[in-house]
This record gives sequence, structure tokens and C-alpha cells, in this order.
Amino acid sequence: MRSTAGSTAPAGTRPEPEGQVRRFSTAERMVHRATGYLMLLCLVTAASLYIGPLALLVGRRHLMVTVHEWSGILLPLPFLLGLLSPAFRADLRRLNRFAVYDRQWLRAVRRRRTSPEARPAGKFNAGQKLYAGWIAGAVLVMMFTGLLMWFMGLLPFISRTSAIFVHDILAWAITLVLIGHMRRALEDPEARLGMRTGYVSRSWAEKHHSRWLREERQTVE
Repeated sequence: MRSTAGSTAPAGTRPEPEGQVRRFSTAERMVHRATGYLMLLCLVTAASLYIGPLALLVGRRHLMVTVHEWSGILLPLPFLLGLLSPAFRADLRRLNRFAVYDRQWLRAVRRRRTSPEARPAGKFNAGQKLYAGWIAGAVLVMMFTGLLMWFMGLLPFISRTSAIFVHDILAWAITLVLIGHMRRALEDPEARLGMRTGYVSRSWAEKHHSRWLREERQTVE
């Protein structure tokens, strides 16, 4: 058995700074950043097309349409490139696995219990797992309805009006969910640090993601 003292970083990565633990690889952070930029482009260009005063201020409608269409088409690209990373694939498996303690986390949220013991979590808590699944599905529907609007007649039995309605309603839903996501990030500087540098303090991880730390220790034994 190897000692668990010292670094828990995978072979080939630099040792963890003292008191910190590696949370995200470079590939994962780049996927998150690129996806965020493309999503922001989609939302800004959509606002420039559909909000009257903003559309008049920005102008260049044809350019906005082109940027909106291509940023939407390219949105899955960071995800697909991220699949080349073992760390990214491992985190996808974590996000797709809903454990018993995730249900406990959701019950604690409903009852407004905030203690770490009441909200056990692995590397991702239940809220993050639900968010990831919802946003992935929403993006696929947005792409599908966007393509129907772009290529009229692609599926003749679905009217353009229906595609526009679903696309617009879902766009507002995504906007509200993303605002909530960013609000939560702003409330947690340590989580932002983890996405920016790849590392978080061990004390923060112990408080909010204790089961993940336990898994990390087991992998080096």
C-alpha cells in the first residue's frame, strides 16, 4: 500500500500545493471557459436580435444573426474535444451517477438545512448534477429548433412557428438558470478559484465535498 501522505495528484501532474487539492484539470477548465464564452455569445446576440431598443442600438442585424447561428452550432465543440481528456470523462461519469447521498442533499435543501453533515456530496453535489443534465438537454433542444429555423423544410411536419416558440421560451429559461448559476458562483469564491486555477483548499473540499476527498484518498492507497 502506498502512503496517503503528500500529494494525491495523478501521475504526470505537478504536486499539489500544501493545504490544497486538485479539483479540475486544465482540459476541464478550458472546456468550461470555452462553453461559457460561446453561451454568452449566443445570449448577447439573441438579445441584440429580439430586444427592440438593444437591436436599434447595436444594428448590424445580419452580423448578429450569423454570429448567433455559428456560436450555437459550435456550442457542443468544447464538450466533444473534452472527451479526449480522461479527467473530463471521469467527471462526466460522476455527473451521470446519482447516489443515495444526493437524495439526502436534496432533502436538506428543501428543509433549508445548511450544515455539511446534512448535505453530503461527492465531487459534485446533487444540484450541480441536476444543473449539468438540464443544461445539456436544453442546449440540444436549442440546437435542434435552431436548425429547424435555419433550414426551413428540414422536417415539414414541424412548423417554423412551433420551432421559434420552443426556441424562444427555452432561451429565457436558460437565461434564468444561468443567472442562478453565476449567482451561486459569485457567492463562493473558493469554487471560482477551483475553476480558475484547478485547485481548492483542502478545508473547503472537506466541508462541501467530503465524500470526494474520501474517494481521492482511496485511489492512492
